[in-house]
Amino acid sequence: MRELYESQRAMRNMRKVAMQRGVIAILDVGTSKIACLILRFDGPERFRENDGVGSMAGQSAFRVIGAATTRSRGVRFGEIDAMAETERAIRTALQAAQKMAQVRVDHVIASFSGARPRSYGLDGAIDVTGAQVEEGDIGRVLAACDVPDYGAGRHVLHAQPVNFALDHRSGLADPRGQIGNKLTCDMHLLTVEEMAVQNLIHAVKRCDLEIAGLASSAYASGISSLVEDEQELGAACIDLGGGATGLSIFMKKHMIYADSVRLGGDHVTGDISMGLQVSMSVAERIKTFYGGLVATGMDDREQIEIGGDTGDWEHDRRQASRAELIGIMRPRVEEILEEVRARLDAAGFEHLPSQQIVLTGGGSQIPGLDALASRILGQQVRLGRPLRVQGLPQAATGASFASAVGLALFAANPQDEWWDFEIPAERYPARSFKRAVKWFKDNW
Repeated sequence: MRELYESQRAMRNMRKVAMQRGVIAILDVGTSKIACLILRFDGPERFRENDGVGSMAGQSAFRVIGAATTRSRGVRFGEIDAMAETERAIRTALQAAQKMAQVRVDHVIASFSGARPRSYGLDGAIDVTGAQVEEGDIGRVLAACDVPDYGAGRHVLHAQPVNFALDHRSGLADPRGQIGNKLTCDMHLLTVEEMAVQNLIHAVKRCDLEIAGLASSAYASGISSLVEDEQELGAACIDLGGGATGLSIFMKKHMIYADSVRLGGDHVTGDISMGLQVSMSVAERIKTFYGGLVATGMDDREQIEIGGDTGDWEHDRRQASRAELIGIMRPRVEEILEEVRARLDAAGFEHLPSQQIVLTGGGSQIPGLDALASRILGQQVRLGRPLRVQGLPQAATGASFASAVGLALFAANPQDEWWDFEIPAERYPARSFKRAVKWFKDNW
């Protein structure tokens, strides 16, 4: 735990160095595309209140001065599969973004979607020693949290205090400076497979960059796609990516659960490729231009030119009805949504006061998805687009850029994590074997 704490603090310090220089790169490493944004910071001016995401963190305004995206290579299920190919793709995106920004960048904050995330809810309690709650008390109460035995080969990606209680007053965002005797804290811990993290760090370092932060794509998408009320009252963000579908649940402006389903838009494309006997690139084009999930009488009559480049004239001149295409796509999308539903149920989502669900990511653009999702996931479903960010090119404002935009917001105002506080050496978070329980029911 100590080494992890130090490595995360080192990343935080890198971020501070980048902030002083005024530029930082954002890298969203996905299965179907790698997006790179370059941010310029305009000093420590406060964000407008309604833009705030980090409840306790120092915030600063930024604008996007460079943006580029390239087809992802060497990434499967949101994890790096072929290092050299991924490195080339990262370099391509980074160089194009730097060229647009006309600036060289040394520090990068990266996000990824796979790595089998697991969420834990922890709590800790201490007696306040002084007259009021000090910074050191926050460190002590975080150290008092019982950290579960999350297993070898796992890496703590996020560890955020999400709720404080002082004596009998619960729901405090920041208890510092308040008077009380007993301080308790709820913390959300997210672990991922260490190998996936190490591979990503290695790929970034091979591109001559210093890593100044890591985040889960599901978390970043939630930050950018959920409006303030949804983050406060409770909502789930479903990020339908190419190789994985991320889901995050927010409450009181903090992420309290995250998970990932190893299915995404690429699997739908694969089904079309097999069903219509075409290459993946042709299947992707057909899905983008003609795809849908709800067939009407007109779709039986609408014929799609399948096309192809096999050189077999008869084969390349085939047609299929749109109803046939929908018949191929719908079962796979239903499977993804059913899997998401199972994860939400396991998390106890129905116990939250609000059951709003927001769909985002490239896969959310399939026509008819919202109607199908509201049938499978529940009534309150809407399609989400990322917040408008200053300087972002029009091409990068769609749902497929939700995690890249969220990562930019995360870079500008990171939420407090336990490595931001001085943890007393003798009270390092205890490794208890008490399996963390889902604390939705009890605490919210």
